[in-house]
Amino acid sequence: MPQDIKRLEKIANDLKQDVIDMLLESGSGHTGGSLGTADIFAALYFQILNINPKSPNAKNRDRFVLSNGHICPIWYATLAKRGFFPKSKLWTLRKLNSDLQGHPKYQSVPGIENVSGSLGQGLSQAVGMAVAAKMDGDSYRVYVMTGDGELNEGQVWEAAMFCPSKGLNNITWIIDRNSIQSDGNTQDIMPIENLKAKLESFNWFVIEVDGHNIEEIINACNMAKSVNQRPTVIIAHTILGKGVKFMENDYVWHGRAPNPREAARALKELKSL
Repeated sequence: MPQDIKRLEKIANDLKQDVIDMLLESGSGHTGGSLGTADIFAALYFQILNINPKSPNAKNRDRFVLSNGHICPIWYATLAKRGFFPKSKLWTLRKLNSDLQGHPKYQSVPGIENVSGSLGQGLSQAVGMAVAAKMDGDSYRVYVMTGDGELNEGQVWEAAMFCPSKGLNNITWIIDRNSIQSDGNTQDIMPIENLKAKLESFNWFVIEVDGHNIEEIINACNMAKSVNQRPTVIIAHTILGKGVKFMENDYVWHGRAPNPREAARALKELKSL
């Protein structure tokens, strides 16, 4: 296991470097959340998900839904590294007519399972997939990531009520809990605590993890598979901009791309880790 974790940590760091290069090339995009969730994406795509890049539409593949679609640079970087499409495509991010737009488009490239832009919709999309799996008798699992600022949206809580009422134990919801949204700290804009108690009151099985501890992430996802009567939500406590000190916990980097000087500085930090 320690060797596997080290391998995944290196993958996460490689993904962060790709994100910096992509955003520098595009000149726009969301840096902070992409860096902050790299460890989660490395764990999901290189350890947890039942997927096959050579058969991206296999009937019983696990589904991953990205609700906070603005962090799609890390999703694109992950899919490329996992072999879903050539890495060279990454440098077309946000370019005219590119398949890799600033928010994901359903099946624009293999592995993209949903469209997202307006926040608050991803959990509902994932619920639909989970219901379909139950109706069809399929064994796949649905994973969905939302941001924490996104929990300001009422639709999220409608879906959160629906899931336990239908016993959807085949869904794992991951909340990127970095406590930051586009205009500042979530606590200052629209407080969502006590988040764990709220989710438990909706009858979710709640696990809290360090979103940068890959072993904890893997263990939590494995635990979710053993919960039989209700859905599981993982509150992943993360640091926006993780790995680049001048970006960490600074809401300015929620929706900003680095300039050449900043990118060089960021890459130097990441390569020294």
